[in-house]
Amino acid sequence: MSQVNFKVSLTARNALELIKREHTASLVYDEYIDIGEGKGIGTLVFEKYYIRNSNRAALTVICDDIRGKTEVRSIATGASQHMFFKLDWGASSEFAHSVEKILRDYI
Repeated sequence: MSQVNFKVSLTARNALELIKREHTASLVYDEYIDIGEGKGIGTLVFEKYYIRNSNRAALTVICDDIRGKTEVRSIATGASQHMFFKLDWGASSEFAHSVEKILRDYI
């Protein structure tokens, strides 16, 4: 598992839309809850197959602007093919940081 947390200057809704538009993995779930007053929280779940470790990985992205600044949490998991050893050849870290790369101009 790999996790990246950062803040951006976009609204949560705009950050999620940009991630959906730019990410190359398969989007399997999309949700946004508008809580009023221009604030909300959203979740995206992506899936990607990595040839280097012959396994699928999941990426969960959570964006919220409830506390003023938009917080982004990018969590990748499932990239390890072994039950006991969590070696994934860097796939989960790369997957988690992919969201940071998409939003780099707004961090």
